[in-house]
Amino acid sequence: MSDTTPDTSASTRQKGFLGAVERLGNMLPDPVMIFVWLIGFLMVLSAIGAALGWSAQITYSGKEAPAGGTLENGILTFQAVSLFSEENIGKLLTEMPKTLTGFAPLGLVLVVIFGAAVAERVGLFSALIRGTLREAPRVLLTPIVAVIGMVSHHASDAAYVVFIPLSGLLYAAVGRHPLVGIAAAFAAVSGGFAGNITPGQLDVLLFGFTQEAARIIDPTWTMNPLGNWWFILTIVVLFTPIIWFITDRIVEPRLGQWGGEADDELKAEVAKSALTAEEKKGLRMAGLAALVVVGAFAALALWPGYTPLIDETKDGPAQLQPFYTALIAGFMLLFLACGIAFGIGNGTVKSDKDVIEMMTQGVMSMGPYIVFAFFAAHFVAMFNWSRLGPIAAINGAEILKEVGMPAPALLVSVLGFSSILDLFIGSASAKWSALAPVVVPMFMLLGISPEMTTAAYRMGDSFTNIMTPLMSYFPLVLAFCRRWDKSVGVGSLLALMLPFALSFMVAGIAMTAAWVFFDLPLGPGATVHYTPPGGLLP
Repeated sequence: MSDTTPDTSASTRQKGFLGAVERLGNMLPDPVMIFVWLIGFLMVLSAIGAALGWSAQITYSGKEAPAGGTLENGILTFQAVSLFSEENIGKLLTEMPKTLTGFAPLGLVLVVIFGAAVAERVGLFSALIRGTLREAPRVLLTPIVAVIGMVSHHASDAAYVVFIPLSGLLYAAVGRHPLVGIAAAFAAVSGGFAGNITPGQLDVLLFGFTQEAARIIDPTWTMNPLGNWWFILTIVVLFTPIIWFITDRIVEPRLGQWGGEADDELKAEVAKSALTAEEKKGLRMAGLAALVVVGAFAALALWPGYTPLIDETKDGPAQLQPFYTALIAGFMLLFLACGIAFGIGNGTVKSDKDVIEMMTQGVMSMGPYIVFAFFAAHFVAMFNWSRLGPIAAINGAEILKEVGMPAPALLVSVLGFSSILDLFIGSASAKWSALAPVVVPMFMLLGISPEMTTAAYRMGDSFTNIMTPLMSYFPLVLAFCRRWDKSVGVGSLLALMLPFALSFMVAGIAMTAAWVFFDLPLGPGATVHYTPPGGLLP
């Protein structure tokens, strides 16, 4: 078996509908440049809006107007302001460092990456994936691949680089077609991107953008990293049997019996995937470290007379807000402690210098994101300075209220729009940073919580990942397939994944609509509906 991949004619890939999608997507600039163009467009639009007197009014029973608004006789008014005005140009230049450092998603992600970088570089994530998947019984291989694939989002790139090819290898080792394993793993990792058993880095990242957007309407709104926990857990429960059925009943019969044999090279590769004694020791130590971190957080919330993570001055769920906010640090400490413990156990951490070096490398790897965050931060800030955010939200909410669309239909529309964008722009954070400032406050005025809007976006951002060759890891997965079958092309892989994508789309739309219809809790302290503060009414 060879890892080399044959040359594929560019003209072949450019044919048909998929070729048109690929050509169109390749014309799009880098996400950073998308925000540069958005900022330029926003500045021109703000000048036009100010010249034409764009405004929005809303009934408001609060005593003080929110930032950017004027309050008179119970009517709150927002007036468009040109970003070319003397005040805004001065603010842009004098507050540039403050705009970047005050961008909530940047600080949240950097804090978590300190711990996640150590856990990834010591090999903890890879060992967890290999140790769990390798011992899977043949009959339960597919559902286990599905669950691990959705959980492996915590492992970042390891989910694609380690988990997907390992799945193909293990399917081949038990006599099943390796492309079946690759398809199941790709469907779980990428198509089930919104699902997970526990919140993690992605929740922190997306809710950071949600918080920035929600504060256009409610300056006191604070993100809850657990705000989508029950929703993403339900995705795992719903998508796992779908992946199992499509893999075993549709994809595998279509591919037919695999004619390969478990030769010496394959046996050697399977053997290499086994955990070493040092890795097993590291996993045991990491498990103990996890218990210590979880126990410490539990003590800080429950210890009699000493509860820094509980606000005893408030009643009900509001008491838990410090606990939710502290979970950012909790994720970092959990990853860091488990990573250090695993590294000591398997010998990859020999001194404090090793840990510091890994943390440094983790921050260095965030360089492209920091560049992106600089422009995204200024787009969000300038959107607020122009007052176009609340104007669009209020007027949009009034239009939607007149149309009378039910809440499930509104959220399904967000889901559909994000899924279409996902065909061309792969970055979940790039799309949400641009969409959130409009859809989050608009839906808040319609009584839909920021957590529910975020959940609908996440669902739509998932299932089209495996339908587009523009997805950043698509060429890598294609190379994994060609290792086993050199005839596999772009169309072959898309045809392999299409049943998963269509099933996920139907199930995702139905799940999102049902969640709103039955008013189910999204996570601890997070509900579907939202009451605007201070009597703010659409």
